[in-house]
Amino acid sequence: MLKAKNIYKSYGDLQILKGVDLEVGKGEIVSIVGASGAGKSTLLHIIGTLDQADKGEVEINGTSINQLKSKELSAFRNQNIGFIFQFHHLLPEFTALENICIPAFIAKKSKVEAEEKAFELLTILGLKDRAHHKPTALSGGEQQRVAVARALINQPDLILADEPSGNLDSQHAKELHQLFFDLRDRFNHTFIIVTHNEELADMADRKITMKDGIIF
Repeated sequence: MLKAKNIYKSYGDLQILKGVDLEVGKGEIVSIVGASGAGKSTLLHIIGTLDQADKGEVEINGTSINQLKSKELSAFRNQNIGFIFQFHHLLPEFTALENICIPAFIAKKSKVEAEEKAFELLTILGLKDRAHHKPTALSGGEQQRVAVARALINQPDLILADEPSGNLDSQHAKELHQLFFDLRDRFNHTFIIVTHNEELADMADRKITMKDGIIF
């Protein structure tokens, strides 16, 4: 469901990606590991349409994202890709429920439809009783699960996670790692996870190592 072909990316004179090829199947969980500066996050951002490659092509579910104009790209990202980052990026003035609903509102879903799906996800993630709490009233693990629910609200096929457990203690990290596999089994999401956590990397269906801008 994902094909990245011959991806190159430089920032000034610094070459980050040097002809990366990657294919990922539907429902597959792939981890990407490697030293800092290997190009892992840059590749993830290009796959997620948050950055643009200097050269190469990315295809998701048969759509070449290189061919999409700005507004089309934003709509495609909103509907097809969910993001989970190391820092949850929840908006502090909104409740857990409201934070989760934001991508659905961007997709022009009704308040009733968005909140119904958000409550369903909160229940699945064990956060039903925390729906009306603001981020400051939630633990780190709870905040990250709210961020996971936000990534899932539009039922995207592809979930991209960049160091998702990097800011969690070991117990919450283990719970989050298991959650990814439970969600894959339930919804058949495809996950690409950039991580330094060897336990999470080894749990994946496939572990890919990046070094100096290429995949080994």
